[in-house]
Amino acid sequence: MILKGEAIPINMELIRHDPDDAGLIGTAHLLPAWMLTGYDGILAVDVGGTNIRAGIIELNQTKAKDLSEATVLEAELWRHSDEDVRRDEAVERVVEMLAGLVESTKKSGVSLAPMIGIGCPGIIKQDGSIERGAENLPGNWESSKFNLPHCVREAIPKIGDHETLVVMHNDAVVQGLGQLPYMRDRKHWGILTIGTGFGNARFTNRVVDHREKKRNKLPT
Repeated sequence: MILKGEAIPINMELIRHDPDDAGLIGTAHLLPAWMLTGYDGILAVDVGGTNIRAGIIELNQTKAKDLSEATVLEAELWRHSDEDVRRDEAVERVVEMLAGLVESTKKSGVSLAPMIGIGCPGIIKQDGSIERGAENLPGNWESSKFNLPHCVREAIPKIGDHETLVVMHNDAVVQGLGQLPYMRDRKHWGILTIGTGFGNARFTNRVVDHREKKRNKLPT
């Protein structure tokens, strides 16, 4: 209403996925889709100020190469805000949840890509450390001596026969990436998340020429 009152031409709409799932599904877009070819799913973590979720994302690339059919196959939620926990204890719990999900896929026969995607509050540096914005998390997550992706990789060095790749980005960015397959017709768009804190991110769809689409088998 405020934007319309200011005559700002913008459309607002709900995201396609349930908010609990969106923060997990978006991690599948942290890598090019072709890097996930041949795998059924990936592990994902959504770190929040109240809850931490870990789950298995079923990629469903046989249905849609652009991951528009990706779903949450299995997930676990831990409400850390109800407990008096330290940062290292929170990391241990995340690792426990991920290890449990790995065992679950062994029983179900789901082929996991050797990747763990993480969405986390704050400004995430290129090396995976958090510059600022993680005040709602238990303990000091902004310490120069702390790096969540490194901690997770050390605890889960391999998935299947391959070394684990851990990729982390801001949680609002990750949730926005979950919308990517449905926003191909937009030049600029953004995401606004409302949780324990507020988050937002802005995206610009790059122009892909016909030769690149054919070479990388990108969706038209």
